[in-house]
Amino acid sequence: MRQQFRSFAHQCLPALTAVIALTIVCGVIYPLAVTGVAQAAFRGTADGSLIERDGRVVGSSLIGQQFSGAGYFHPRPSAAGSGYDATASGGSNLGPTNPRYLGTVAQRVEQYRRSNHLGPQVPVPADAVQASGSGLDPEISIANARLQAPRVAAERRLAPRKVLALIEAHTHGRPLGILGDPGVNVLELNLALDRTG
Repeated sequence: MRQQFRSFAHQCLPALTAVIALTIVCGVIYPLAVTGVAQAAFRGTADGSLIERDGRVVGSSLIGQQFSGAGYFHPRPSAAGSGYDATASGGSNLGPTNPRYLGTVAQRVEQYRRSNHLGPQVPVPADAVQASGSGLDPEISIANARLQAPRVAAERRLAPRKVLALIEAHTHGRPLGILGDPGVNVLELNLALDRTG
């Protein structure tokens, strides 16, 4: 019996040593090294791409927020929780032929046209009426931003060309130069509008 216990302990020792060594390497050393490199080389991104205003964090350039005032650019609709809830990220899971989904999109199209004073012949960009897969998309399309520009300019009593220049200044190109489409970060653009007046 004693001999069997020694044999069992002798067999378990390498496994226990491997578990302890891998826990130290993969659970302590590697995360600390990655965190150190990220903080040294990409501090803003590693901390969540936070945006500050007057010394206070107002959001992240990576996560959308709800803006509904007439003097602000409006983001994509969100199906995350009650809207832009980062703890409930996700889409509506309704398919493109679902009657409830089609009704929601039709209502959003009508509301978008009404709030931006658009005629029935003006095409409404898809991102203005369809929620993103995450529900937290921080950007809108350039077409969506340009259609909202007259409303924002009128509400803020700014020259339309000034608002269009702000849109251009806050347009981000395609990620890695080839992925997706260029977009306009809504939070950054609205903060720039507040600074403008």
